[in-house]
Amino acid sequence: MFLCYRDNNLSEQGNKKINMELEVFFEENKKVNARLNGSVIRTDQSKRSGGDESAPEPFSLFLTSIGTCAGIYVKYFCEKRGIDSSKIKIIQRHNFNPETRLIDRIELEAILPDDFPEKYRSVVVNAMDLCVVKRHLKNPPQIETFTNLDRE
Repeated sequence: MFLCYRDNNLSEQGNKKINMELEVFFEENKKVNARLNGSVIRTDQSKRSGGDESAPEPFSLFLTSIGTCAGIYVKYFCEKRGIDSSKIKIIQRHNFNPETRLIDRIELEAILPDDFPEKYRSVVVNAMDLCVVKRHLKNPPQIETFTNLDRE
């Protein structure tokens, strides 16, 4: 995880809670960015939504985080076993539900080269399933919204 960590004691027994924090800030037009560990993650809106299309929309980054997260687990898996990952691709497909106006199904398909070791083919799927983004979607965090002026 590439997030900022701040330790806060939870109890006298030494258990620790880790808070992760990023800062969102605004620029011209529809640009909304985040500062995280010294990097800036830039977002913008489409021209149709009044933006400049200078960066991906936030929802596109969310969707991208699923596939790239699965990808890093596949890459680690391959590196650990000396398997060339340069010919592997992951295709992510989204099923949009017009009734809810939400995506209700996401598929991740690993496209493996013909010479990929047969004994590892199903294990690649297990590696993709380790993705922490996917695990968060299966067990979503509670999201609270408030202002600094309202927080006690």
